[in-house]
Amino acid sequence: MRDRLDGLWCDEDFAGWYPRDGRPGLSPAQLATVCVLQFLMGMSDRQAAEAVRCRIDFKYAMALELDVPGFHHSVLAGFRERLTEDGRADRLLDLALARLKEAGLVSERTTQRTDSTHVVAAVRDLTRLELVTEAVRASLEEVARTAGHLLVGLVDEEWGRRYGRPVRLGKNPTRPKTRILAAGNDACQLLERLNQDSSSYRTGPAVQALRQIIVQNYCRDTAGRQSWRTKEDGGLPPSSLVIVSPYDTTARYVRHGHIIRWKGFAAHLTETCTTGSANVITDVATTSAVERLSSRSATEDAPSPRRPTAFQTFLDQQGLPRPKSWRTLGT
Repeated sequence: MRDRLDGLWCDEDFAGWYPRDGRPGLSPAQLATVCVLQFLMGMSDRQAAEAVRCRIDFKYAMALELDVPGFHHSVLAGFRERLTEDGRADRLLDLALARLKEAGLVSERTTQRTDSTHVVAAVRDLTRLELVTEAVRASLEEVARTAGHLLVGLVDEEWGRRYGRPVRLGKNPTRPKTRILAAGNDACQLLERLNQDSSSYRTGPAVQALRQIIVQNYCRDTAGRQSWRTKEDGGLPPSSLVIVSPYDTTARYVRHGHIIRWKGFAAHLTETCTTGSANVITDVATTSAVERLSSRSATEDAPSPRRPTAFQTFLDQQGLPRPKSWRTLGT
């Protein structure tokens, strides 16, 4: 990069990322270069910052003097947060490809290949009971932040013991049937209370996730009694639609074979593979993990779920479940 291109980016490429006033900061072009090297070498933020301080090859790639002390590792996390906004990562990749093309390292109509790998979601692995209980807790936290008066008269000491801290029950909790019924009843009471005050409360993402999770894990019989969905009655939705965490409703559980299984997404990487030249990544796409690996083009848009029908929306607004209907993700 340094010999052929004098770097992939220049500071002017990041002009819209930072405010015009304030004290001078670190070079964003150099931070972007560090992120690339960090990814290629599988380094943590601390290891990458230490490499900038100690390694000559890092200093050469960034055009730094040997006596430059480097920077604190937390700077990289802040830079990545800016990188994820408004499609900035894609624009940086396009700039890099344009300069690689000018340098003759990438040509049009060259041979390329696409491979896929799994991306684990940054969420805790939950059992179904933990998922429902944590969804209720997340909704209570959200309502308490925005409209705490709605919880007056609903939350008591028992609720405080159940949802006062993050849920950790394990695979074999005590009194599982009692916990299942209690969590389901609490969720329905909370949703009914919010529905009664729908004119003064705007539903947030945690409450929306709770509605979907309750529908996916509970059903009602003809007498209106709520019960736990099981595989035996064919009531469980497919894994392609099951929410695995109330904090990331887009993550999905996937298993390939008997060994590979994860909760998250799939990343598709496309690179050149021409003999006699360097391999260059030309496209990156992140899709739903339920899509078969290597079965789609990296440039193809991920399909969006069907929107709920008017009646399904009405049921969601009323806090009522939608049994045996898994074709929509809801909004």
